[in-house]
Amino acid sequence: MRIVFMGTPDFAVPSLRALEQAGHEICGVFTQPDKPKNRGMKLQQSPVKECALALGLPVYQPAGMRDGEALAILRSLEPELIAVAAYGKLLPVEILDLPRLGCVNVHSSLLPRYRGAAPINWAILNGEDETGVTIMYMAEGMDTGDILAQAGTPIALDENAPQLFARLAELGAGLLVDTVAALEAGTAHPVPQDDALATHAPMLSRELSPMDWTRTARQLHDQVRGLHPWPAATALLDGVRCKVLCTALSDKTAGEAPGTVLRADKRGLKVACGDGGVLEILELQPDGKKAMAASAFLAGHPVPPGTILMKQE
Repeated sequence: MRIVFMGTPDFAVPSLRALEQAGHEICGVFTQPDKPKNRGMKLQQSPVKECALALGLPVYQPAGMRDGEALAILRSLEPELIAVAAYGKLLPVEILDLPRLGCVNVHSSLLPRYRGAAPINWAILNGEDETGVTIMYMAEGMDTGDILAQAGTPIALDENAPQLFARLAELGAGLLVDTVAALEAGTAHPVPQDDALATHAPMLSRELSPMDWTRTARQLHDQVRGLHPWPAATALLDGVRCKVLCTALSDKTAGEAPGTVLRADKRGLKVACGDGGVLEILELQPDGKKAMAASAFLAGHPVPPGTILMKQE
């Protein structure tokens, strides 16, 4: 099948590779323009662009999708289908209506749950035990199109957002190839979403970062996993603001006030939480420093047991 692929970050790369390996004619790859990064502000290609160039595929990087440039390119390419995975731009109706078989999207949740920009993060933040991927027809609304296929997967208790991203990217790639085959064969059966069951996954912000020790140990553990690596959960330790990068749930309970440091030594840092549970901080990153084990931080910043950690304002 003649396909235009649209995507930008690492999440989209397995889908592009899978379509190419399945023998489809990828007549064009759309990705966001190169962006300056790091101190030198050197322009950096997106992961999808790097992959497309390595595969010898033509790359297009229009600044917008509504000024006519993208539409003109797509008309010249004459795709039968547009496949999208985390492109980062909304497609106007004239593009959605262009391909004979429409436009399909790889979305990293079990729609209609978690429509929006950060479905993987919010599934973890909300303590979900399962998530998955959805292949859907694209419509003008945000992730509102008819569902073509879905695949679920459990979320492990110690799995953070990047780890789940990687798994869902591969799961979505395989499901996309199967769905494209069904569309080509005329055996796909779109199912409308039930809007009454919809939940939303807005963009992340630093306002989500401060850890509130009156919350349950599980909620705080999910906060650390769901906000990794950005914006990251944060805590004040010995007056130092730290990103909390990795935690574990203890099987012990505590009768002390929330935020009370129960142990802080070379074995680690354990803190009482609002439900009587205990959260163990395993890895952190002080402002301006590299990531380190909690025990390494404590070697230079002793936090006596009994100290009550306060929420960062």
